[in-house]
Amino acid sequence: MNFENILVEKTTGLARITINRPKKLNALNKATIAELHIAFDRLESDLNIKSIILTGSGEKAFVAGADISEFSNFSIEEGKQLAREGQEKLFNFIEQLATPVIAAINGFALGGGLELAMACHFRVASENAKMGLPEVSLGVIPGYGGTQRLPQLVGKGKAMEMIMTAGMISAEDAKDCGLVNHVTTLEELLPLAEKIASKISRNSAIAISAAIMAINANFKEGVDGFDAEIEAFGICFGTGDFKEGTRAFLEKRKPIFPGN
Repeated sequence: MNFENILVEKTTGLARITINRPKKLNALNKATIAELHIAFDRLESDLNIKSIILTGSGEKAFVAGADISEFSNFSIEEGKQLAREGQEKLFNFIEQLATPVIAAINGFALGGGLELAMACHFRVASENAKMGLPEVSLGVIPGYGGTQRLPQLVGKGKAMEMIMTAGMISAEDAKDCGLVNHVTTLEELLPLAEKIASKISRNSAIAISAAIMAINANFKEGVDGFDAEIEAFGICFGTGDFKEGTRAFLEKRKPIFPGN
C-alpha cells in the first residue's frame, strides 16, 4: 500500500516510519492516524522487524500537534469520539505493540505530537527539540493520553505544571525530568536511535515482547503488575528462545534466537 502522509523504510531487522507532512509541520490528521495504524500493524506482523523508529520529516518538527482545522467545530460527542478512536487506533495501539518503538524527536513535539512520542516505548531527542502540551491555551485538554502518560513519565507535579502553563520545555529539560532518554545533535539523532535498535535486535524478540507487556501491566488499573510479570516469566520457559539463550550462555557463545 502506498501511503500519502507517511514513509516506511525497512533495513535488516529495523523499520523506520517517517511522518511526512512537512508543510503542516507533520501535524496529525485523521488520515495520518489511520495510515500509522496500518503501518504499525503490518510491521508488528513482520517477524524480520525487531525494532521500529518513528520520526518526522524535515528538521523543524517531529509532530507539531493535531490538525486543529479538522475538529474546531466538533460537538461534545464528536470530541469524545475523536479522542476514543485516536487512542484505540494509534496511541494505545503503539504502547501495547509487541515490537519496540523508539521515538526520534527531531524538533517540535507538541500536543498530539508529544502524546504520540509518549506512546512509544521510549524517546530520544535532538538538541533543537521542544516539547509541550499546549491544549489548555485552546480551551481543551490533551485527549490522546497526555494527562495519563505525562505524569507516569515526569511525575504528577511536573505534569501539572506543563499542562496548566501550556509551555514548552527544551530537550535537555525533557531529559532531566525523564521524558526522553537521550539528547544528541540533529545529525546524530537517527544514528543513535539505530544504534539502540541494533542492541535490541541482538536479544530475544519473544522475551522483549513479554517484558513490554509486563511493564505496561503496572500502569493498568485493576491489574497486578507483579502477577503479570510472574505469568510472563513462566511462559518464557516454554520458548525456543529461552532454551537457546540459556544453552548459549552455558556454552559461552552468542545465542541465535529462533523467535519461538
